Amino acid sequence: MAFESFPLRRAHEHPLEPMPRGAWPATLAPVTHLLDEGIDFAPVTVFVGENGSGKSTLVEAIAQAYGLSPEGGSVNAMHSTRSTESGLWRHLQLVRNAGASKRGYFLRAETMHGFYTYLEQNPGARAEPRFHELSHGESFLELVVDRFRGPGLWVLDEPESALSFTGCLSLIGILKDLVATGDSQVILSTHSPVLAAFPGADIQEVGEWGLRRSEWADLDLVRNLTLFLDAPGRFLRHV
Repeated sequence: MAFESFPLRRAHEHPLEPMPRGAWPATLAPVTHLLDEGIDFAPVTVFVGENGSGKSTLVEAIAQAYGLSPEGGSVNAMHSTRSTESGLWRHLQLVRNAGASKRGYFLRAETMHGFYTYLEQNPGARAEPRFHELSHGESFLELVVDRFRGPGLWVLDEPESALSFTGCLSLIGILKDLVATGDSQVILSTHSPVLAAFPGADIQEVGEWGLRRSEWADLDLVRNLTLFLDAPGRFLRHV
């Protein structure tokens, strides 16, 4: 493989810490796929899939294996409230690109309120933005702008939960500028057709088949939303 300057090249099962296949979350097809075959990362890798498919489990395990707090934060962040994450990260081995940045940040929409409180209670050398005084979407984008700087690995779990349509477009714009430098990398999970359309992204569709690379137009979430927008009544009469 040619030399790359972004942080992560690949993730696979750790040869010295194999995970029992009968233990959760190895019972999920995408997790088994990752353990058995590994996954190669692009500058932008997007995981899409239904609720419960395992995409967030994959993303949080990759973040933890990299050294990021599962509830949000930078490398070696100590923020933790109630641990609910799987132990998958202990069984992963990450292959890093030589000389690439070891910086990174993990954001997940479902833990943002507590994370804002943690940041307020543990201020750094400079004044923190008043995240709690902003709307959910405004605070999320403000945190991305404030923390996602320079080279590094930027991991996001379902950020559309905090964002409107235009907010999703704004997030793509911010991340696209970071990736354009060549030494930053984005890994995210999403239900959003907008975020899944990230230019140049390697899309991994997550489901009972495991992991499969897909084109945006072929994604179930894109096809289903297109059908719904074309004739919402066809769907709503069955609700």
